[in-house]
Amino acid sequence: MSRIAVERVYDDPAALPAGKRILVDRLWPRGLTKERAALDLWLKEIAPSTELRREFHSGALDWDAFRKRYIAEVDANPDAFAELLTQVKAGPVLLLYGSHDTEHNHALILRDFLQSRLDGPGD
Repeated sequence: MSRIAVERVYDDPAALPAGKRILVDRLWPRGLTKERAALDLWLKEIAPSTELRREFHSGALDWDAFRKRYIAEVDANPDAFAELLTQVKAGPVLLLYGSHDTEHNHALILRDFLQSRLDGPGD
């Protein structure tokens, strides 16, 4: 397994790869109990802002524009990013999200951004 996996929080934890389970959504997933989620950490501060999320889901932003704006938000939130980076450096993590869209969600962007920071100069 890669250091960073991305999975839906609704999937059965026993069927997912091992790693620290980190929810990266701002809102708690509907209908999911804390026990079922089996989280190690809920880092809602790293999620897209409410405004950005609403713009993307309304269709006002395409995927590329959403990605660029989300990365800018992550860059503007060094404390939350540092916490997540610390978790990744400590061992494998699962970035968990609640969206139905498995191909266009912020956790994928976050994984790629984290990976670029791990692979980039200065680390």
